[in-house]
Amino acid sequence: MLAKRIIPCLDVKDGQTVKGTNFVNLRHAGDPVELGRAYSEQGADELVFLDITASHEGRKTFTDMVSRVAATVNIPFTVGGGIGELRDVDRLLNAGADKVSINSAALRRPELIDEITRHFGSQVCVVAIDAKMGYAANEADVAQWICYLNGGRIPTDRSLFDWAHEAQERGAGEILFTSMNHDGVKNGFANDALRRLSDTLSIPVIASGGAGSREHFRDTFLQGHSDAALAASVFHFGEIKIPELKKYLQAEGITVRI
Repeated sequence: MLAKRIIPCLDVKDGQTVKGTNFVNLRHAGDPVELGRAYSEQGADELVFLDITASHEGRKTFTDMVSRVAATVNIPFTVGGGIGELRDVDRLLNAGADKVSINSAALRRPELIDEITRHFGSQVCVVAIDAKMGYAANEADVAQWICYLNGGRIPTDRSLFDWAHEAQERGAGEILFTSMNHDGVKNGFANDALRRLSDTLSIPVIASGGAGSREHFRDTFLQGHSDAALAASVFHFGEIKIPELKKYLQAEGITVRI
């Protein structure tokens, strides 16, 4: 069995790590390069850095940060935010990133997935999906997972499962699913939706949104069939230590890299 991965996520705004609840109410969590170094030393399997503002100036700041991260950590890391064309991918890979995460730009122009995988390979392309359980405009009486654009601000007419399958068909190497309902509230991951994704896709699924305890990580691996679990605030604010989490998961019969 492939080892399950633990992935700290660092949302970066103006060069600093921030974290909110349900995508709002941001608070500072520290320097992203130093946090990345610490997580690498503590045994994280990968890192994700997201430029959550991605203005023109923000992109320059973020690219400089990516270069510093690459010089500091010895584990793979993914970067995302403001990626809309191949030159953005090229810029970030040249700065040292291992993978890129695309979200809103892919929903607006799905061909971007094909272009990235054709030029750089599927292993580079992570399709991130922010979705919320709600009601689609064309099916007012049926609750379903709806995909959102622009950091969870704008609902679309795409469902989580249809979009994830299309992303896979276009060549995405992984799906990073964040449940907006669960984000930052620490009540556990959206394991029913994650299990449906994991059981019907052939590419890895990363769980995001809802980690609040060691048991939540266990449950998303055992119940949600997730390949990896991503979290932010529980790591940033010292509520869960990665070495202790991995020892706990190993004791629960889950294969992890110690």
